[in-house]
Amino acid sequence: MAGGRKQTGIRRSDRLFDLIQILRDGKLHKARDLAERVEVSERTIWRDMATLKASGVPVEGERGVGYMITAPITLPPMNLTMGELEALHLAVAILGEATDPELSENAQSLAAKIDAVLPENTGPPAAGWGHAVHPFAFADARAGFRHMPLLRQAVRDRKVLRITYLSLTGESSTRLVRPLQLDYWGRVWTMSAWCEKRAGFRTFRVDRIETVIDTGAQFKDEPGKTLTEFIAYQKANKPFQ
Repeated sequence: MAGGRKQTGIRRSDRLFDLIQILRDGKLHKARDLAERVEVSERTIWRDMATLKASGVPVEGERGVGYMITAPITLPPMNLTMGELEALHLAVAILGEATDPELSENAQSLAAKIDAVLPENTGPPAAGWGHAVHPFAFADARAGFRHMPLLRQAVRDRKVLRITYLSLTGESSTRLVRPLQLDYWGRVWTMSAWCEKRAGFRTFRVDRIETVIDTGAQFKDEPGKTLTEFIAYQKANKPFQ
């Protein structure tokens, strides 16, 4: 996702998202290599790693050694549905923007405690859901929630969708996609899918999806296009869009 892309004018939250995607392979990455991938200075990488650690992302490492994401945290029994989890985080995000300093501080503390027990998706691929922790702004969450009902249904029912997507460079394009998985990054959702236009796997920021249309078609697993193969593709650390 970060491979070869110019970072000029890119928001810090987008760069942090790129970095966490790179680190998801579980390998050790030198700061200088990360700096080259996202086209910033090593000093900026050091600051970004400190931010991710402080936000609860399980990043380990230090200057001169390198950085990696460690094993996911297990989730204790909470019996929360996805809808309940979305509602909880949206409410916390709203309170985090409150003008009352004490209320805002308590909301942020609560969000950190919730995020601390949300694991990566280590369940069976059929689950179609994943979780991770990431410090994104409330505006990102608000923009993404509008499409969530249709996206959730598409993942569950294997529906082919036609989406209009706004890239980080400001280019809008129409895609026919097979939604495979939704991942939560601490107030931002992403949708991993097979993209017919690119004939390959892609990960889309939900808050950058402009329109979603249910085509009425359903898809079946085909060799090279399944969630299991997407996960293997992801672990190979190949760049996403």
